[in-house]
Amino acid sequence: QVQLVESGGGLVQAGGSLRLSCAASESILSISRMGWYRQAPGNPREVVAFISTRGITFHAESVKGRFTISRDIAKNTVYLAMNSLRPDDTAVYYCYALWQLTDYWGQGTQVIVSS
Repeated sequence: QVQLVESGGGLVQAGGSLRLSCAASESILSISRMGWYRQAPGNPREVVAFISTRGITFHAESVKGRFTISRDIAKNTVYLAMNSLRPDDTAVYYCYALWQLTDYWGQGTQVIVSS
């Protein structure tokens, strides 16, 4: 199994920045895909960004140009730098990993963007 530990959520004003971290218990080079989803109240969970083993990244259109996913291989950690935050970015953000054909999820971290 892969354990995912998230940190970095919180309350921020619109236009501000936050950085989320997700530390994995396995080498992230063994994880096929790792990234972030989010879920706002009353909405389905949606993909935000992910990074593959090869370092190829994907960002959802809604966050492109504002959020950036990156990784530190030595620390087995993936980051999500979130800039120019908007109130509609408010959600619980979940770290996600696809490892050996199985999905793993973190416990979620709350991000609240006030207007």
